[in-house]
Amino acid sequence: MKIQDKIAVVTGGSSGIGLATAKKFVEEGAYVFITGRNLTELEVAKSEIGRNVSIVQGDVANLEDLDRLYAQVQAEKGVIDIVVANAGIGKFQPFADGTGELFDASFGINVRGLYFTVAKALPLMTRGGAIVLISSGIHVKAAPMGSIYAATKAAVRSFARSWAVELKERGIRVNSFSPGVIDTPIHGKALPSKEATDHQLGMMMERIPMKRLGTADEMAASVLFLASDDSSYTTGIDLFADGGLSQV
Repeated sequence: MKIQDKIAVVTGGSSGIGLATAKKFVEEGAYVFITGRNLTELEVAKSEIGRNVSIVQGDVANLEDLDRLYAQVQAEKGVIDIVVANAGIGKFQPFADGTGELFDASFGINVRGLYFTVAKALPLMTRGGAIVLISSGIHVKAAPMGSIYAATKAAVRSFARSWAVELKERGIRVNSFSPGVIDTPIHGKALPSKEATDHQLGMMMERIPMKRLGTADEMAASVLFLASDDSSYTTGIDLFADGGLSQV
């Protein structure tokens, strides 16, 4: 058991990488709190995980929701060892057609929401621990119509560097994790139509050296590495898991 008796918070834990991570953490001995905006999806996720999990409905862009999350963690467990700041949105739009609504929503959730997810967890991280910020390979490998999303993920990478320095005296490691093109439900929400999504994925597949999409379970294994003592001498890095897309 790599994280036996650890208390973890995984935002955006009702589907995709977040859900796979929560399952992996429980398998490895942790108790997990998962968040999400849709209560029905959270209840389904809780059933899938099966044990050692609490659900807290909320939006990371809403600071009151974050306060309620950590009040529940404090009431149930009193401490946090691992934070996986995973909640985010990824919508693509041509630069020339960009809207204030998409810009504000993307930065509100992916940057502001992530910032306060971590900041508000710190009072409960009294015995050190690990913070994993979910970024994306898009912050180094451009994708058409992805400039807003890429900029939010570049900010996440920057946070990891800064916070690794600021939190080192507290025994807290901070790393970012950059998945590539992963087979999760987010793809169906990124573009306005299935045709556009299929076209985008087809283009990306041609660029991936391994010629396949990654899986949520593969991503969860990488997050576990960053959250566990297997990476005890690792802080401030950006770990890529993208089939070689950003590296080759």
